[in-house]
Amino acid sequence: MVMGVNKVKRAAKSLVFIACLAAVAACTPTFKNHGYIPPAEDLAEIKVGVDTRDTVAEAIGAPGISGVVQDSGYYYVASRVRFYGPKRPEVVSRELVAISFDQRGVVRNIERFGLEDGVVVTLERRVTESSIQNNGFLRQLLGNIGNFNPANIPGATN
Repeated sequence: MVMGVNKVKRAAKSLVFIACLAAVAACTPTFKNHGYIPPAEDLAEIKVGVDTRDTVAEAIGAPGISGVVQDSGYYYVASRVRFYGPKRPEVVSRELVAISFDQRGVVRNIERFGLEDGVVVTLERRVTESSIQNNGFLRQLLGNIGNFNPANIPGATN
């Protein structure tokens, strides 16, 4: 009988130990990397006033984002996000390389920005009100039965 109690105590201690290990392992931070930044050696090969859009794309790869105003520039962005247990993910580092071009498509400037250079932009969420009242699908469908007018069908002739 005493041996059975000792086995139960040993098993309980093992379970508590395993549960503690699982809790510690669950709270270990994990990191995810997003995006691409060309290495500094590759960026050093780009000559301002000499290289063009095509030679830049050939040397360091296609950009993740390009300018929307007449292809004004190439933008390479990389972020590192830390996930820690049940907490909200946190951006640990963010880097941006901006290569701007002139009207002829020749490199005008190469800039590097970090997370510390960024400005937080607050987004405003505006939602357009719908004309649909709080009716279910069937009520909306059946409510249109008396409102049908065959003259409103495209291609219908009177």
